[in-house]
Amino acid sequence: MQSTRKLWRWLAIMFFASFAVLGWLGREIYLAAPPIPTQVVAPDGRVIFTGEQIQRGQQAWLQAGGQQLGTVWGHGSYIAPDWSADWLHREALTLRDRWAQQGHRVPFDQLDAEDQGALGNRLKTVLRANTYDSATGTLTLSADRAAAVEEVARHYEGLFGTDPALDKLREQYAMMPGSLTQAEDLKALPAFFFWSSWAAATNRPGEAHLSYTSNWPHEPLVDNVPSTANGMWSIASIIGLIACIAGMVWYHVTHHDETDPVAPKSDPLFDLKPTPSMRATMKYFYVVIGLMLLQISMGVITAHYAVEGQSFFGIPLASILPFVASRTIHTQLAVLWIATAWLATGLYIGPALSGHEPKYQRLGVNVLLGALVFVVVGSLLCGWIGTMQKLGFHYAFWLGNQGLAYTSMGRVWQILLFIGLMFWLLLMGRALWPALMRPSESRGLIAMVFIAATCIGLFYATSLVWGEHTHYSMIEYWRWWLVHLWVEGFFEVFATAVIALIFSRLGLIRAATANTAIVLETIVFLFGGILGTLHHLYFTGTPTAVIAFGAMFSALEVVPLALVGFEGYRNYQRSKAAPWVASYKWTILCFIAVGFWNTVGAGLLGFTINPPISLYYVQGLNLTPAHGHAALFGVYGMLGIGLTLFCLRGLSSSRNWSDGWLKPMFWLLNIGLAMMVFLSLLPSGIYQAWASVEYGLWYARSPEIVHSSIMQTLVWLRVPGDIVFTLGVLCLATFAVKLLGRSRVKLGRVATQQI
Repeated sequence: MQSTRKLWRWLAIMFFASFAVLGWLGREIYLAAPPIPTQVVAPDGRVIFTGEQIQRGQQAWLQAGGQQLGTVWGHGSYIAPDWSADWLHREALTLRDRWAQQGHRVPFDQLDAEDQGALGNRLKTVLRANTYDSATGTLTLSADRAAAVEEVARHYEGLFGTDPALDKLREQYAMMPGSLTQAEDLKALPAFFFWSSWAAATNRPGEAHLSYTSNWPHEPLVDNVPSTANGMWSIASIIGLIACIAGMVWYHVTHHDETDPVAPKSDPLFDLKPTPSMRATMKYFYVVIGLMLLQISMGVITAHYAVEGQSFFGIPLASILPFVASRTIHTQLAVLWIATAWLATGLYIGPALSGHEPKYQRLGVNVLLGALVFVVVGSLLCGWIGTMQKLGFHYAFWLGNQGLAYTSMGRVWQILLFIGLMFWLLLMGRALWPALMRPSESRGLIAMVFIAATCIGLFYATSLVWGEHTHYSMIEYWRWWLVHLWVEGFFEVFATAVIALIFSRLGLIRAATANTAIVLETIVFLFGGILGTLHHLYFTGTPTAVIAFGAMFSALEVVPLALVGFEGYRNYQRSKAAPWVASYKWTILCFIAVGFWNTVGAGLLGFTINPPISLYYVQGLNLTPAHGHAALFGVYGMLGIGLTLFCLRGLSSSRNWSDGWLKPMFWLLNIGLAMMVFLSLLPSGIYQAWASVEYGLWYARSPEIVHSSIMQTLVWLRVPGDIVFTLGVLCLATFAVKLLGRSRVKLGRVATQQI
């Protein structure tokens, strides 16, 4: 008990110290973010862009789709280009050709090596020189560069407009004509793209060869190569990772856990009588399955747009469901159905653990479900309407699609969802309170589940921090507070705690041992997880300190995952502890799958892209969705399914339960996910990485690569995995429908007997 108290104190110290550092670095990011000039001018004083246009251009891009339509500084979707890298390359080529025509009367490609070298060096000098005057807020361009910028700007005005000459390129980018309809937005959009490109190549004040984005993206034409700090901290992070894994293995070998207790002779939960509020949670799990089916259908459509940018097997589907809308729905629902499964589990286990049914708890559970469905349907419908009708940025920000991956719903819906999460915590807390106040061996586990749930709810408030005019660097800072800390922080703690709690309630592990283990594991998870947030921010206009902290602590995130396999093996042994455990077989196997995908998806594939030197070349390429699919569904999706099965098991009569559809469900889901990742996403990411290292990021994201025969083949190779995976979800849906039907038959028979 004394040891556990010390661990709780260390957890509190680590938690608050980590967030203090994260907050301090947020201040440094705010101070070091690339400045937005009040005006960009030519030597003769002619204004090319204004600061207001740069800010409006950011809004225009977000309303056109934002991170659902290409990327800026590497964050977003993967069919259209990274606009900052694309602008930088186009501007460099345009300026270089302009000089060649002026000086030699021939295109650059026709010059001899000596003249090409001279112009290449001149290009690097001009584009890397910082001509921003902080005293006046003016950025001055040379006359030739100003002309090149204006020429490149016309390309983007036509691309996001309706220029018929760019129809083929729009199809390759999965864009629709007229992404922006307002003339002011079309004029402002290039200003934002120019600014993001300028920050990527221009040296920071006082730095000899370091841009605002730490020389990202890789662009040989302007000598954008990894910085010294990038390489050094990457090496340091790998050394730290090896050392910490060695320490973890040593601790694991020298501190033998107590053996599991002898399993009870019968199911400890067999006589559990669901309360009215527990029975009310059953509807949540059917909503979960419905959202899964919708998410998968959107994923199939979104993936196919990589082949036919505006059609689905020849059907002009993009006219009513463009890529921007389908990808928004797909990514948003990935989080929402998992979160719904966890919300329902929290509401289910509260009365089950405490033996207390608060007054009006069932009403609260039903009201929360109605509110949740309202927010999900309303946000998706309003987002689709905004995308189709192009109602402007203010509508997009408040009601439609904000254009930010995983946090795309309009601000009104975000506020309503936050209120819903607070209401969920109230319902869960009032049900758990007697169990939290009552001394017991499992009180520590219950407390950890509730603390993790509290953090999941409270930290959603970070999605409300940025506004319509927030600097893009700070939007990314706060966005990753939500996405990373949810997925790679508090979700991880919740997953570990709830699995331990279920096993302890089944009598398969000792509650006292689990209490200590869960606090220790939480310390290890969050020690790397909180500051590991910074690995998303290496190249978003942040100082070098972000690379240092992000590299070291994101490497530490992998340390606990190196031993997750041992826990998976022990869970497999527990599944054979007694005959009655077979009734929980597929729930336990889902938990084992969580461990497997934690090691492979979050650990192996995650560390593939996390070191700064790796992410420098692969940020914004398909290695990221390979990691994302394996980690998000493999870990949290499989946990959501496991929790769904556990709760449905307690809400259904054993005579109504049949595992017939669960076996194919489990294997089809896991095999389909593996096929999707290892036959398609990972190979395509590796192929793009080669192009990025060899020629630059612009080339890895160009139509020459994205629509090459190799990439198209790899996209089609995703189809078998998608089919297998979809069949797995259909097996789950079939199981749930049959279970509901049998339950209704059973209830009808009971009613007849009572009559």
